[in-house]
Amino acid sequence: MKINFTILVALVLIIVTSGCSKDDNSSATTNNTTSADQVTQIAESGTWIITYFFDTDSDETSDFNGYIFSFNTDGSLVATKGNNTVTGTWSVQDDSSNNSSDDDGNSTDDDDFNIFFPVPDTNDFEDLNDDWDIISVSNNKIELIDVSGGNGGTDLLTFEKN
Repeated sequence: MKINFTILVALVLIIVTSGCSKDDNSSATTNNTTSADQVTQIAESGTWIITYFFDTDSDETSDFNGYIFSFNTDGSLVATKGNNTVTGTWSVQDDSSNNSSDDDGNSTDDDDFNIFFPVPDTNDFEDLNDDWDIISVSNNKIELIDVSGGNGGTDLLTFEKN
């Protein structure tokens, strides 16, 4: 059953604003209780660019300047910059049954935003490969986090609608 995009946006706004007090900085973003289906629909709704990528100890956003990302309904993830195309896979998975993979230490986060590019370890796109936890999602922005279990480093990734 397809849900009208306008209805979906209205529902997201109702959910967000109902949990906020008047002094909160309310925006169209949802918290990490957004369903996997809603996140999937938002990601598939257009093309995206990376506006922030922090890898443990350094800002590496510039590694992805000029790339346009498409989260396709068939699970493919395509990054294009001119004639250069990098293809991988993506998914959003409800992970409520297994809190052990909660990468941000927030036990209420039940969804993983999975990204995988089959590239060598030396390729910049390899740094995006992870089961990211969702910080927030809106129609125009997806913010993700990953806390490494090994070294405890924190990675942050933000996609914004192109």
